[in-house]
Amino acid sequence: MKKIAISIGDINGVGPQIALNEHKKIKKLCNPIYCAHPELLQDACKILGIAMPKDMEFVPPNTPLPSICAGTINAQSGRYSYESFLQACKLADNKEVQGICTLPIHKKAWQIAGIKEVGHTEVLAKRYQKKAIMMLGCEKMFVALFSDHIPLKDVSAMIKTEELSEFLIQFYHCIKMKKALVLGVNPHCGDDGVMGNEDEAIKKAIIKANKTLGQEYFTGPIPPDTAFSPKNREEYQFFVSMYHDVGLAPLKALYFYESINITLNIPILRTSVDHGVAYDIAYKTRPNAHSYLNAIDLATRYGMD
Repeated sequence: MKKIAISIGDINGVGPQIALNEHKKIKKLCNPIYCAHPELLQDACKILGIAMPKDMEFVPPNTPLPSICAGTINAQSGRYSYESFLQACKLADNKEVQGICTLPIHKKAWQIAGIKEVGHTEVLAKRYQKKAIMMLGCEKMFVALFSDHIPLKDVSAMIKTEELSEFLIQFYHCIKMKKALVLGVNPHCGDDGVMGNEDEAIKKAIIKANKTLGQEYFTGPIPPDTAFSPKNREEYQFFVSMYHDVGLAPLKALYFYESINITLNIPILRTSVDHGVAYDIAYKTRPNAHSYLNAIDLATRYGMD
């Protein structure tokens, strides 16, 4: 079976609990390598009142082991989740694992720990000097994001024909899908310039990408408020959104527990849960692990040999 490195996420959230609860199940799918200190998981077991699995394999990050402070944002948990993630990347770079799966971090914890990158995707883009493409979803529907973790006020300035065309071309080469629907950005796709000209740039980018690829793989732009209609979801599996929340709000409304996060256009395979740290339930109730199991399943199916 393939080896998958698992970064433990924010230790004050649900990550360690999910890893412990689902260890037996994922051992049937892969050989998981946990990028954490065994003492950390032992501490989590004590809090949860459960037994520590005896067959867990660990490669700890090179950082001091902090104490678990359930439901708390602090620099120590932020630094530990960051170093755990880097350890997983190192294992993938060295071909010691065939992919990595990340449990949820807290972006504010990273910030107060002095980490400059906003999240996993930004670290991967910097590490591999590539345009890391964030795609989220499940077998029923996937949404790729042209812009990901940036303020809404900065999105319009990013929408340029050349950059978007290159993004679409890279996205196609990663997925090789038969077709994808591209969302506009303004209401009614701008109504022919009445509400901005960004959608004209999107249209030109689609035309240019299709011409370069030699086939009509991309359709649009289409107004975001109608893009995810039942008819479109029957016809399209892949969607491209200009902005994070525009694409992910309908996805999470429809498939919240099933969806996963995949980073495309980088030299390693990275999958992730599509949910946050859930501080409100951490170490209190059993979190839903559907997303985690799906992320591990995909990593085992598409991990590098």
